[in-house]
Amino acid sequence: MPYKNKADRNYKREYENYDGTAVVKKRRAERNAARNKLLKEGKVHKGDGKDVDHKTPLSKGGSTAASNLRVVTAHANRSYKRNKDHSVK
Repeated sequence: MPYKNKADRNYKREYENYDGTAVVKKRRAERNAARNKLLKEGKVHKGDGKDVDHKTPLSKGGSTAASNLRVVTAHANRSYKRNKDHSVK
């Protein structure tokens, strides 16, 4: 549902119903850990416009193991077709 302006959007309710759920928090923590792993290796840098991509998506049973991670442009990583729950089709 598109919002005409931010005043119409209830961010608190969104957080309670989606962003604050245990599943979403766990996935976010896994993504952050994967990026930190490659940041320490020097493969990505803050503000470089790159994303850490999982060859096998977390939603399809992939892991944050180094063998499942790669660095791609943000556009390439976000251009996959996705389901309504944001998982990769």
